[in-house]
Amino acid sequence: MAEAKLAPNLPDWMLEHANRYLSSGGTDGHMYKVTVPQRGELTVPSLLLTTAGRKSGDKFIFPLFYGMDGGSCFVVASKGGAPEHPGWYRNILANPDVEVQVGTKKMKARARTTEGEERLRLWKKALEFWPPYADYQLKTEREIPVVVLDPVQ
Repeated sequence: MAEAKLAPNLPDWMLEHANRYLSSGGTDGHMYKVTVPQRGELTVPSLLLTTAGRKSGDKFIFPLFYGMDGGSCFVVASKGGAPEHPGWYRNILANPDVEVQVGTKKMKARARTTEGEERLRLWKKALEFWPPYADYQLKTEREIPVVVLDPVQ
């Protein structure tokens, strides 16, 4: 996906993190350290997800925390517990073909929303690397989607 740019309206901390990730080619920013109230310092793995905008078709980059399940990454569409899904999730519903950068490794992937037992299993794994997801789910009536990014050739 050529000429990707950082997604608009990212919070400052995400912009700083994504810029560090991009400028280092992925050598800095893969492991993100943050202090979370009541939880202390967490070190969380992060990737860069590039989606096609559902309206514009432009390529947008989103820094997201992730986990691994077999050979696939998975991410959580939490938006901090906001009532609506994040833009990147709405983008993949329109076009599931994405690019993923994990550290210095880049790959093409197809995004899919998990359901049932798979979602529950991955949700529990997500809570291990980012416990605040549980707080986010309490803040919203929507079920927060868990999305698998399956590598494609």
